[in-house]
Amino acid sequence: MSMHAGPPPSDNRRSLVPPRGRQASLKDVALESGVSPGTVSNVFNHPERVTDVKRLRVEDAVRRLGYVRNESARQLRAGRSKTLGLLLLDAWNPFFTEMARGVEDWAFGRGWAIFISNSARQTEREEAYLDLFAERRVEGIIVVPRGDLTARLADLRLSGIPSVMLDQPSPDTGSMSVSLDDVRGGWLAMSHLIDQGHRRVTFVGDPNAVTQVRNRLDGATKATAESTAPVELSVLEPLDLTVAAGCQIAEQLLASQATKRPSALFAANDLLAIGIMQVLVRARVRIPEDIAIVGYDDNEFAQQVIVPLTSIRQPAYEMGRKAAQLIITKLTGGTVRQPHVVFEPRLVARESTMGHASSPLHRSASSIRR
Repeated sequence: MSMHAGPPPSDNRRSLVPPRGRQASLKDVALESGVSPGTVSNVFNHPERVTDVKRLRVEDAVRRLGYVRNESARQLRAGRSKTLGLLLLDAWNPFFTEMARGVEDWAFGRGWAIFISNSARQTEREEAYLDLFAERRVEGIIVVPRGDLTARLADLRLSGIPSVMLDQPSPDTGSMSVSLDDVRGGWLAMSHLIDQGHRRVTFVGDPNAVTQVRNRLDGATKATAESTAPVELSVLEPLDLTVAAGCQIAEQLLASQATKRPSALFAANDLLAIGIMQVLVRARVRIPEDIAIVGYDDNEFAQQVIVPLTSIRQPAYEMGRKAAQLIITKLTGGTVRQPHVVFEPRLVARESTMGHASSPLHRSASSIRR
């Protein structure tokens, strides 16, 4: 077959489909469409250099042959992959799923691909995935950290892989981060409960396990100290930050005398709060009349549970988009004017603390509001 550009193959012409078991190559596409391999390459990489007639012939040949270009080889020749690594802390938590969606939407819209991994709150897995990202030559990394990754991310940056720390501020001035003011979030939750007249509150979360949980407790402690009324703040440490762990905490509460239970709970995340609520409602504990509950994250289930959950909203999707924007701006030579972005939390009050408009607790709230 002549390699010069001739008339397009007729429909009844025998297609040069490669033998079974062998993928079509770029040369096969060139032969099938009657153009040079360089023209086929230009169709993929520089379509503006190819006439519409030749481009349509190449695209038709690609469809007939089922050609898939070798992206890894192309990236190796070009010296870049346009791929980011995203390491989540808990991929099964709706909050992190929403955050990942924000990262992917921003990146995909600009031609970047994402490798998504899950540390499952395990340090060993976190380290293994960071190694894997480096081996796979990702251009940048977005990570929701389990522990202190400051030194490790600095080493990766020196090797040519910049990163963004997500959901936690970075103390490294040479890095980038997107986080939420969790101390402020904890303060908002506790202040809301105090304003509703609660004087015996229990925080449900392990401050030693996750930095964000510790910051939320610090905020609640600050609000307690600032209250003009005497407020008792205690802590119950769950085994995890899951619905199942919340159920276990509720069983502990039910095992104690009703008079010794707190009047309100501040759960470190919504999953814990939902687990607690499930068990308490089945035990006919009234929410919020007997025990009020505040969650954290304001995930998609917060307003759908049997008693709509008051929660501290984290803009997970927006945080993910901002992280992707920062890393891609850095990688494409743009100017990152604000490398450390801190979002503000917002209290979303629902029936789990406010009850119905006619409830005595709600009516008395204005009289105790500071």
